[in-house]
Parts: sequence; C-alpha cells; structure tokens
Amino acid sequence: MNSASASPVRPRGVYLITPDEADTARLLARTAPLLAAGATWLQYRNKTAAAALHLQQATALQALCAQHGVPLIINDDPALAHAVGAAGVHLGGTDGDIGAARALLGPDAIIGASCYDQLANAERAVAEGASYVAFGAFFPTTTKVTSSRATPDLLRQSAALGVPRVAIGGLSPDNVGPIIAAGADLVAVVSGIFAAPDPVATQRAFLAQFP
Repeated sequence: MNSASASPVRPRGVYLITPDEADTARLLARTAPLLAAGATWLQYRNKTAAAALHLQQATALQALCAQHGVPLIINDDPALAHAVGAAGVHLGGTDGDIGAARALLGPDAIIGASCYDQLANAERAVAEGASYVAFGAFFPTTTKVTSSRATPDLLRQSAALGVPRVAIGGLSPDNVGPIIAAGADLVAVVSGIFAAPDPVATQRAFLAQFP
C-alpha cells in the first residue's frame, strides 16, 4: 500500500500511533526505525500540540512515511490530512462527519472510525463510507480515559461488515493473540510500543502474533 491511496489488499499488522511528543526531531527519530521494521500504517496523534506544531509534525511524518511506503493517517483532523497529503484520517465519535471527510479527501482516502464497544456504531460508520472500524479498549490503557470495554466477540460479530477491523487499548504481545484470532486485522498501539524498553523488538513481537 502506498501513502496516496487505500489498497484493495486487506491490511494486517501493527497500526502504530504516535505519542504526544513536542520535539519533532525526536518524534521522527523514534518513529523511523518502527516504520523500517514493518509498521503497516502510522497514525499521527498529538493531543497536546498547537496547530502550528501539528502542521510541522504531520508534514515531516508524511515525508518519512513516503520514504518507507507506509500510509500516514491523521487523527481527528481531515483538513490537516488534506493539507499534508496524508493517506487518510481517523475520526472519533465526536470528531466530524465521515461523508464530509470523504468529500474532502477523495474516494481513495483511508477513513477510519472509532466504534468503541458498539457494533451499531461500526454498522453506521461503514454505511457512511468508513474504510475501517476500530474497537476498544480491549484492556485497561493509560493512553486515554475510556469507559468502553470491547470484547473479542465484537470482532467476530463485525466480520460481515467487510472492512478491516482495528483493535486498540492496552494491547501487548502477550495478550493480543486471542484478539487477532477473533478477527482483528490491525492492532493499534501507542505506548505499548513507543514506551517499551526496545520498541523495535516489541513491534516485531506483535507482528509475530499474526498467522
């Protein structure tokens, strides 16, 4: 898959999400080895940055992702995704309209939707044009405050939607096996990889769980 469009090949593997990092050079230095080590997609997410830093970091990450052939997806901000030429956008439950994002970013954009622990959310998102649906949190997580708790059954129940399913929330190489077996195409990870003592080795341990 290239950084310009969604591929018909169903993606599988690690959906890497950036941590809140104020130093752009350090963000790139932390991210580059993980892209080289086989991350499938990268999502730029920084909840603490101002707009100017968002633009700087997203632009730099888009160039880095292009070097590695990894699609860049922007969290919450279709306009920023459009501005930097990212592959797509991820929208939370209150982050905007899927149809509007599709109109802005085009038919080939990767547009994802947080569906939390509700199959109905996923059904609605796909009907509105989402490229993938994300469920979680599957386990306790320190990345964000969440009251939803998804289960492997939700992944099985959503198979008929026909789009990739992303699992997120407290995942580790030790607990992700049953989540993948239940149907997760991608496992989304922030601190589980970036905060690990050896991020590259940890990402490879995640990838080793995929059959």
